[in-house]
Amino acid sequence: MTEPLLLPAPAGPSGPAEATERILPLRRPGRWVAAVVVLVLVSQAAHGLITNPFYQWDRFAYWFLRPVVLDGLLITLQVTAYSAVLGLAGGVVIALGRLSGNAVVRSVSWAYVWLFRSVPLIVVLLFLYNLSALYPTLSLGIPFGPAFVTFDESRFATDIVVAVVGLGLSEAAYAAEIVRAGVLSVDQGQHEAAAALGLPRRHQFTRIVLPQALRSIIPSYVNQLIGLLKATSLVFYVSLLDLFGSVQSLASTYPGDVVPLLLVATVWYVILTSLVSAVQFHVERYYARGALRALPPTPLQRARAGLRDLRLRFRQETAP
Repeated sequence: MTEPLLLPAPAGPSGPAEATERILPLRRPGRWVAAVVVLVLVSQAAHGLITNPFYQWDRFAYWFLRPVVLDGLLITLQVTAYSAVLGLAGGVVIALGRLSGNAVVRSVSWAYVWLFRSVPLIVVLLFLYNLSALYPTLSLGIPFGPAFVTFDESRFATDIVVAVVGLGLSEAAYAAEIVRAGVLSVDQGQHEAAAALGLPRRHQFTRIVLPQALRSIIPSYVNQLIGLLKATSLVFYVSLLDLFGSVQSLASTYPGDVVPLLLVATVWYVILTSLVSAVQFHVERYYARGALRALPPTPLQRARAGLRDLRLRFRQETAP
């Protein structure tokens, strides 16, 4: 915050000037020094990226929009979308189980969260990929009794199904904690008011508790999507050629283009995560209505405010 410095106006030839004061901003040279140092470091990094021939930017431009890379990008988006829906749906069910009054359901839900948060995602994917060796056929029926429906597991466990199920199962454990935290963030008085209205428990949750909990759930889960998007790079190890898998396969075929191909994957992941981050910002801003006195400014509003401040400061500096 700028602290004004009040200086009296100089006296004229006929005596003291009118009782006016000129407001000058307090000088802060440390800020300008820090800004110069940061700009120098950023400029050096940009210069190194642009002028270093080892990056082979011509090959980067060649590979960036190749059909094989775009096909892998499409698979990445599909796996992310399906896994996000499956993880959120499973997370809601598991969170409700953890909040249940039934001790068995609560214990099983806690064990699920504990297990999938303890096991690395790559282990889950590899285990599911080799599940057909453990269970060649799957059946539905009475435990230790006759089976009513039997089907071949290998016919359904395609590469994309294994990837979506593995990511969805792991994502559900984290989504469950996000949903549970959102429900617990609702004031206890809201639960009591919903019960006092005589609403069934299902309506209490869907009409009173959940809409208020979404203020905490949605922004946090959108943030979780960024991690899920990057985690899709692991599906390469279950023979699914997503974005990273396509780049890795091309790099083994064209060993001279390893660095530009890695840059292609890096830039695409940066673009995707930036888009998700933009969505996250607007979602958080939307659900902040009613909770904050003033909504946080958008980047465009910050830029306009910065330009106004610069113009105002320039006018103050050049004022006679």
